[in-house]
Amino acid sequence: MKQTLLPTSTAGSLPKPSWLAEPETLWSAWKLQDEELKSGKQDALRLALQEQQHCGIDIVSDGEQSRQHFVTTFIEHLNGVDFIHRKTVRIRDRYDASVPTVVGPVSRQKPVFVDDAKFLRKQTKQPIKWALPGPMTMIDTLYDDYYKSREQLAWEFAIILNQEAKELEAAGVNIIQFDEPAFNVFFDEVNDWGIKCLERAIEGLKCETAVHICYGYGIKANTEWKKTLGSEWRQYEAIFPKLQQSNIDIISLECHNSRVPIELLGLLRGKKVMVGAIDVATDTIETPEEVAATLREALQYVDADKLYPCTNCGMAPLSRKVATGKLNALAAGAAIVRSELQGKN
Repeated sequence: MKQTLLPTSTAGSLPKPSWLAEPETLWSAWKLQDEELKSGKQDALRLALQEQQHCGIDIVSDGEQSRQHFVTTFIEHLNGVDFIHRKTVRIRDRYDASVPTVVGPVSRQKPVFVDDAKFLRKQTKQPIKWALPGPMTMIDTLYDDYYKSREQLAWEFAIILNQEAKELEAAGVNIIQFDEPAFNVFFDEVNDWGIKCLERAIEGLKCETAVHICYGYGIKANTEWKKTLGSEWRQYEAIFPKLQQSNIDIISLECHNSRVPIELLGLLRGKKVMVGAIDVATDTIETPEEVAATLREALQYVDADKLYPCTNCGMAPLSRKVATGKLNALAAGAAIVRSELQGKN
């Protein structure tokens, strides 16, 4: 992968076109069916790629155009999970949701995203990042009526994720990212076995690996929860030391408009860090200078060759116009700081 100073990327999802799904809505139903849906998803993927390229994003993704949800779209392709008989559970100790039930041994029937990754690889020579749900976030999005053990189920998912990740790598993916917002809630479990499960999911991979930990999409349940966290969000402090020692290459988190003390990045010294410089919980489009200011702060604690400017989280709930404006600002802000750094050399 060609090394660019301060390579930009998105944390995950991008808005879907209105002809594919209801815009600015999570879990939106598809508006197409069968072969039309398949080709529609590919068209949406092409649009998402083109949008990223026009905005100057360095590490591109599929924008999660073929997924209704960042976790359940993967799970619905697995054996052992019943989507008909659902249960209501508390998601990340934050809000109630109706979720599928684990009723037997979980296994992967066939590759889930590999064909999509191959399709994206044919469209571009740029570095590609692909997001998968992390084991702990997967178990937190289900009702387990079979294993009756969060840890055991997480290990089973880690094995399945590793199978998928190896095939994504073979398809030409340069960075495989595991989304683990649950890491921001279940700190004891993260340190006891969560990070080890994640390391099982990346076992044998030669491509770069990342874990995205965040305070979530800009939806009401998340924004209300964040109001309860006080003036400083120090949750990362509980898990960064072990993540710094882990085999994961890149840690992704939000910084812009968050109350995460920037000095906590110092706990990750030596790791690459995807620094969220775009707030996904507001329609206000950042200026390039605001992005640059966030990156300059982060550079006090992250070496320049290890800093990856990024969005705080996915942007599926935003309008396409707002998301595009934010991607333009991200690229322009990174360019400002990149020029400053190169001017010093």
